[in-house]
Amino acid sequence: MPRFFLKLSFKGTAYAGWQIQENAVTVQEKLNVALTTLLGHSVSTTGCGRTDTGVHAKQFFVHFDSLDQISNPGKLVYSLNAILPTDIAIQDLFEVETGQHARFDATSRTYEYFIATHKNPFLKEYTMFSQIKPDLSLMNEAAGHLLKQGDFSSFSKSNTQVKTNICHISKAGWEAKDGLLVFTITADRFLRGMVRAVVGTLLEVGNSKINADKLIEIIALKNRSEAGVTVPACGLYLSRIEYPFISSSVPMTFPA
Repeated sequence: MPRFFLKLSFKGTAYAGWQIQENAVTVQEKLNVALTTLLGHSVSTTGCGRTDTGVHAKQFFVHFDSLDQISNPGKLVYSLNAILPTDIAIQDLFEVETGQHARFDATSRTYEYFIATHKNPFLKEYTMFSQIKPDLSLMNEAAGHLLKQGDFSSFSKSNTQVKTNICHISKAGWEAKDGLLVFTITADRFLRGMVRAVVGTLLEVGNSKINADKLIEIIALKNRSEAGVTVPACGLYLSRIEYPFISSSVPMTFPA
């Protein structure tokens, strides 16, 4: 049975995240229905991860198995885009080896978080708005304490039923770009709610509520109540997923 990877992007505003849930509309549900309709047999996709309600994805990969060979991938991409909602877009479809897995074979994931410091009604669903402009240098000093392999339980939702809270963060930093504040973080894996909790904690540093070295203590305590608030989902984007067998690139800029 041939296995295929799909590369897609989506605006998460209208969805309860990627993964299928009871009594909620999700991206995976929409994609499964579309593939089943076009291929003529039941299709169940497996995503590269899960996203929370309202979180966006500039780049997302899924795999699925097809009963038949797909002779014209370009035609299927065209047809999927024709029947999927406008807030879900397919970029590519390609065959992979049978055992290759969209979730387990990913070697790193990158998220971006966008903050607008000037009120803009057109960015409401795409950024967090903050009237106070935080100190980027202080937040970058604190973000440096994240660059390690360690237990990040302090930034995880509770009762997530994962085997370990150990993550290896290889990049974490803030920059001002196109009138927005952008936080970029890359790791081998992320815990549920982790990026939004990290951003909330770094904003406390940037707003001088805690000092940068406090982050060391927060990580060591492994207690979610020690970290900052969870920032809104609207500013968060899954931006890049890396695989050893895929040459993948995506613009790391805010989608205008």
